[in-house]
Amino acid sequence: MEQVKQIVHEHYDPEASKIGMWLFIFTELLLFGILFVIYAVYRYMNHSAFELAAEELDAFVGAVNTIILLISSMTIAMSTSALQKKNVKFALLLIGITLVLGIVFLINKYFEWGGKFDHGIFPGSAYLVENFSQGEILFFGLYFIMTGLHALHIIIGLILISVTMWRIYAGKVHADRPVLLENTGLYWHLVDLIWIFLFPLFYLII
Repeated sequence: MEQVKQIVHEHYDPEASKIGMWLFIFTELLLFGILFVIYAVYRYMNHSAFELAAEELDAFVGAVNTIILLISSMTIAMSTSALQKKNVKFALLLIGITLVLGIVFLINKYFEWGGKFDHGIFPGSAYLVENFSQGEILFFGLYFIMTGLHALHIIIGLILISVTMWRIYAGKVHADRPVLLENTGLYWHLVDLIWIFLFPLFYLII
């Protein structure tokens, strides 16, 4: 039994795991980077239309979601420090707060999207085609694609956070083996970073 534990321990490579996460983050940045370039091109070509379309978005809701993600990024970073100090209960509490904040973000996004759908503002709707210019339609298309993709990353992050919480509770992730929590934190910081760019691009456009 001790030999099996030793073999498992020998195969534990935190550095390789971190490198893998950084490579994954790099590919995600490339994906959103391409979308940001597409947005920049269409915004340059339809500047006035993008300004008009942006008036349909609620900057207050966007600001609230920004604050939520910034706080959640702080709590998951603090949870890593707490785990390293072997304060497991406090680490779990902080991760739980991060999880709740992520869910609140999605709830806000659900109501925000729901309001747009109720008014017929969604890709392919007859109302959108009949009442908005081509530039405004492009704006809303990019808005739903990019914020929708970001919301998908939030959902994936929440699943990852939940798994991490369970493994910490089970004692499989601890002060001497914190890489899963560290990688989860890196992923969540990526989600936060992407939103920091999305918020001004869509909600504060000038």
